[in-house]
Amino acid sequence: MLNHSTAAARTARVYLKAEDCKLEDLATLCSQKVSLADYPFAADVQKNVLIYDCPTLLPALADPSDRRALMAEWAEAMLTGPGVLVLKGAEPDLSMIDAASAIFWHLIEEQNRSGTGGGDHFAKPGANDRLWNSLEKHCLADPANFARYYANPFLAAISEAWLGPHYQITAQLNVVNPGGAAQSPHRDYHLGFQSAAQIERYPRHVQLLSPVLTLQGAIAHVDATIETGPTQLLPFSQAYDAGYLAMGRPDFRAYFLENHVQLPLAKGDMLFFSPALLHAAGTNRSADIRRMVNLFQISSAYGRAMETVDRSRMVKALYPTLRAAQRDGSLTETQIANAIAASAEGYSFPTNLDRDPPLGGMAPKTQAALMAEALAADWEPDQLIAALDAQAEKKRS
Repeated sequence: MLNHSTAAARTARVYLKAEDCKLEDLATLCSQKVSLADYPFAADVQKNVLIYDCPTLLPALADPSDRRALMAEWAEAMLTGPGVLVLKGAEPDLSMIDAASAIFWHLIEEQNRSGTGGGDHFAKPGANDRLWNSLEKHCLADPANFARYYANPFLAAISEAWLGPHYQITAQLNVVNPGGAAQSPHRDYHLGFQSAAQIERYPRHVQLLSPVLTLQGAIAHVDATIETGPTQLLPFSQAYDAGYLAMGRPDFRAYFLENHVQLPLAKGDMLFFSPALLHAAGTNRSADIRRMVNLFQISSAYGRAMETVDRSRMVKALYPTLRAAQRDGSLTETQIANAIAASAEGYSFPTNLDRDPPLGGMAPKTQAALMAEALAADWEPDQLIAALDAQAEKKRS
């Protein structure tokens, strides 16, 4: 006979609930202090953020043993340490950065003229200028500048430190304009883009896995003083297991506003942190500085399925069968949902955020949601095929 108390205890361990989040647990973690002695490659600790002087670390990067030791230090700093570090002087070629900035300004002007782009996951529209997929646009606009920009040894080393080899870089330029208000505090991709109700469906071990699949980073294209609103950070918050569920709660947001830290960045400095670290872009209180930062979102090579599957073709073939089964009752609603889950793409990403922006939410509609919508409205197959093709076109680079 089922032991209900044992089952309930196990369920509580495996499935986290937003209502069980305790602010005191986060506060205890964030009360820790970083000891510089624990991080021998670091030059300083400021506001619980590790600071690395990149010019002095170049010999370490050139030595395989020292490079591995440095990467190990960075990995532990982001996993069990403060969760955030700054690489001072990571890119010394400021003229190359200025050339990249000119490319980005041109692309933003083109985007504004055409009325494309925009939208933000965690800020009001118009608070900033977004250039989605700045990586590909940069490469196509000026391959020579792109090559010098992404040849940076510190970007490569810290990406490998967190994700291992064969990582995948994406980048999104963010310009916070004077008067641009702060984002709401949040965690990032993957689970940081889901609602609390969706997050509760993922077991604890998946919530703990999500942060190690992505590295968040940025390079400053201008001197980002505190007045310009550099990223607000809450060191050690990445270690709070239930942080994805807690990030939307008013008490946790209030704690963040009272306890976050900010550090100025000089042009060429890089900032990296665990995507589970609670953070937010700050308010730009300057009169005339457009704070340009290129955001890196670097993904593990292992976040992909083993086989290539044409799910759009599957959905188009399957839809008439599921529609008929719904009409005659030969499959239950749950069985139909299971068949959709086995065939249709149930995740919003990757997508083209210019054509498929996160407006009205944090993620665009999925293929699975579109199929369920078609069944609920009893669409004709041709109507679904047209909608699927339009959705696929939005995602194309």
